[in-house]
Amino acid sequence: MTTTTTPNQVRPDLRDFYENPAVPVASGPSRTLRQARVLATALGPATAEHPRTVLDIGCGDGTAAATAAPLLTGHRVVGVDWSQDALTRARTHLPYTVRGELTALPLRSASADAVLFSEVIEHLVDPDTALAEIRRVLRPGGHLMLSTPNLAAWYNRALLLAGVQPVFSEVSLRAIHGRPGKEVVGHLRLYTPRALREFVTAAGFTVVGLKGAPFHGVPRPLRPLDRLACVRPQLASILLLHARKS
Repeated sequence: MTTTTTPNQVRPDLRDFYENPAVPVASGPSRTLRQARVLATALGPATAEHPRTVLDIGCGDGTAAATAAPLLTGHRVVGVDWSQDALTRARTHLPYTVRGELTALPLRSASADAVLFSEVIEHLVDPDTALAEIRRVLRPGGHLMLSTPNLAAWYNRALLLAGVQPVFSEVSLRAIHGRPGKEVVGHLRLYTPRALREFVTAAGFTVVGLKGAPFHGVPRPLRPLDRLACVRPQLASILLLHARKS
């Protein structure tokens, strides 16, 4: 996903990195659907009198929100991102988009019912301010659906034992060094399930559930094992967290 940070938080080369159209700006469709199903159940059916507002913060090219939209029929899905290039592409999928920084979202307090925050937090310089802003724009009891890679994924445990840099971690914006993979995506923060729970709780949310999801980048022969690992979020590739504003 495309990230949301302010110009004075990052060096110009990092901001340029995230504006590059070649940098991936969407999470996997299967986990987007899983998040949308949880959110649709939590929000309940939409009504003409009281449509719910769902923000896809760090919406990137809009494909994740477009994938979730059929399960959120009647609800107002709004894409939010700071990248003008990403928003230009997102407008082909979404009727509503807003350009904004996560350090100061251009939205009223308590104006949203739910926030989708898919594969964004791992890119942020200041995740504390990001969660504070998300909490501000959510109504009391509003829902947060967050997904992020798991530092403690089953294969990362083995890689660390072998002295190899974990998957998802990056030491450079120019190339991959010391770990499997070839694609640089700009990860700055990584979380274990325990760290993610504690962080979100400290930000003023109540964790409703934490589940695991597979990672599309796992080599094909290992994908059955990756799916099996999802039974235990502590070992899964991707963490799917559902929380509510306390």
